[in-house]
Amino acid sequence: MFQPTSDGNGGSGGGGTLGNGYHQGGGSGGGHLTGHRLRRGSRGRSRDHGGGSNPRVSQQQQEKEKAPPPCTDFDVAYFHSYAHLGIHEEMIKDRVRTETYRNAIFQHRDRIMEKVVVDVACGTGILSIFCAQAGARRVYAVDASDIAVQANEVIKANNLSDTIIVLHGRVEDVEIEDKVDVIVSEWMGYMLLYESMLGSVITARDRWLKPGGLILPSYATLYMAPISHPDRYGESIDFWRNVYGIDMSVMMPLAKQCAFEEPSVETISGENVLTWPHVVKHVDCCTITIHELETVSTRFKFKSMMRAPFHGFVFWFDVEFGVPAINSPDNNAPPAFVEAPDNQVTDTSQRKKRANPNEALVLSTAPEEPPTHWQQTLIYFYDPIEVEQDQLIEGSVTLTQSKENPRFMNIHLEYASGGRSFVKESVMR
Repeated sequence: MFQPTSDGNGGSGGGGTLGNGYHQGGGSGGGHLTGHRLRRGSRGRSRDHGGGSNPRVSQQQQEKEKAPPPCTDFDVAYFHSYAHLGIHEEMIKDRVRTETYRNAIFQHRDRIMEKVVVDVACGTGILSIFCAQAGARRVYAVDASDIAVQANEVIKANNLSDTIIVLHGRVEDVEIEDKVDVIVSEWMGYMLLYESMLGSVITARDRWLKPGGLILPSYATLYMAPISHPDRYGESIDFWRNVYGIDMSVMMPLAKQCAFEEPSVETISGENVLTWPHVVKHVDCCTITIHELETVSTRFKFKSMMRAPFHGFVFWFDVEFGVPAINSPDNNAPPAFVEAPDNQVTDTSQRKKRANPNEALVLSTAPEEPPTHWQQTLIYFYDPIEVEQDQLIEGSVTLTQSKENPRFMNIHLEYASGGRSFVKESVMR
């Protein structure tokens, strides 16, 4: 059932029919995006529930009625990057990621059995297959990248073509006749929001999800905390003080710029974290709007738990696979937690230990958790700040979609400690 739905540039169109449940739409294609930090792989990779008085209903309805955004050259290059098999290999080999998704799908089997599911950005189709194994009556596997062609072959090889239909095109462009019961998607980028893929999930939700439908994952939370990482600073900067007995310290200013100008994706341990974390943004996938993702801003206040050099901030995220609460009163409110110890900063936006970790499956990229391919995202200062135990670190962070390319992220940090104030700006591209 090959059914073109686009002219190849992201627009809508008609088409004919060929076999094996594979439908082609627009949004894929060639191209190369210079300087694009591909999401996966070795730095080179990639609702309204009805009723009630939800204040987001009218805004969601307005967004539903808008014409789909055009498929830009940046989008084409982005989709093209995900045609590379190595990206998908790394994601699938991330057992924390893949097994948590599989467990979550089977944990919600009663919501999936004999239901209609859409898999947004299906990649190789592995999550679609998990949904079929959990008893879904129909799964629409949507991907704008050419990896959709291979996904269709995988599905045929596993005799699931009667259940899973691959739609090759953007969520904004493809057509699904059914209303769907479940949306599943692995949309998270570095620092949670990098790549702006959550917008595609929101579009799928507003176009197709039934009232009260399930989105997996259901919630996401982005955290930040100050860090001390003398080993990393030594390897990148102090190295130049003595290079085989030669004084190359004049290279240090350039080394700092090269090493720390842009965010760094790497793995640290919980021992590097100086304080309790702060919630930057909590996302309820059933109510969040695309407009809310354009700018995310928060003020923070930390209290250092030790005397140490303060080298920068770390960001990570959790996602929860729970059943969404209908008409949640506060989209920014984090899930229920118990309080931090009394001697810590206990602002309500601080991340706390979960009161009942069995309530929902959680996929965490926190430094103290088993590592994932997302690792953590670090923003280093050019020069460390010495902080004492209990010293306050205050400031704000603003994350903004780049006007150059909405899949890029502008990061504006203002912070103060010990009577000194600083500003750090960087772009995750």
